Amino acid sequence: MYWLILFIAGLFEVAWAIGLKYTEGFSKPLPSVFTVACMIISMGMLAYAIKHLPVGTAYAVWTGIGAIGTAILGMILFGESKELIRLFFIFLIVVGIVGLKVFSDDLGN
Repeated sequence: MYWLILFIAGLFEVAWAIGLKYTEGFSKPLPSVFTVACMIISMGMLAYAIKHLPVGTAYAVWTGIGAIGTAILGMILFGESKELIRLFFIFLIVVGIVGLKVFSDDLGN
């Protein structure tokens, strides 16, 4: 349950990170409201999840989900580099997240 909440919090992190691009420095009201709302939801869900999960593991997983999702959407939405070496390092982040989940305490299952 708490891992699912953490995963959803990570998705909201992706949403606000991508949303930042559309705010144009918080000069556009609608994207700015969306981005700030996603920030609040993401942080709130992270805060709830770390009440029941190891904080270091949860934070690393949350930032990893955000980094992976933002990098992939950056490629899709903004034409950012899709070089094989970049994809390889994104894959390493995935491996790290899976490893943290598999080898963390049985908390939150």
